[in-house]
Amino acid sequence: MSPTLVFLAGIDNSGPGHWQAVWHSRVPGSVWVEHGSWDAPVRDVWVRELDEALRAVQGPKFLVAHSLGCTLVTEWAARHKDDDVTGAFLVAVPDVHGPNFPPQAVGFGTPEPRRLPFASVVVASEDDPYGSLPYATETAAILGATLVNVGPRGHINAASGLGDWSEGWDLLTGALPR
Repeated sequence: MSPTLVFLAGIDNSGPGHWQAVWHSRVPGSVWVEHGSWDAPVRDVWVRELDEALRAVQGPKFLVAHSLGCTLVTEWAARHKDDDVTGAFLVAVPDVHGPNFPPQAVGFGTPEPRRLPFASVVVASEDDPYGSLPYATETAAILGATLVNVGPRGHINAASGLGDWSEGWDLLTGALPR
């Protein structure tokens, strides 16, 4: 049984030109985690909303996160357990203590990330303004994740001009459990 892809967008959501939105529309049965507030996220609220979304999905699940959605995965995993989560694809992990982290995102960064209880891949850019490559490398090691450096791609979002980001799609499909 193939896992259900569960998409976790970052602050302000991922619009129609973002690879996440393109992939979500491409994959029948995939799930988009919705939040009550996209522009002023509160960690405990987002964690609860993710947990509720995951509990509504039967069978194996694979998380596909971008930016603050990556931090949400680590925050959720520190407090919850779901044996049906088979892995995570974490793209553009932001440094919650960095100078460009959005101040309107409240409560993220405590507890610090720790090893995830499922396989994961961290995809990083060499020129991400929200999380440096050294930060992504360190975070991947802490999470027990495989690190993939995709070169200079900015924040790996719609502004990066990636469209459906076929390189990322190949990385994702290679990370899915067989």
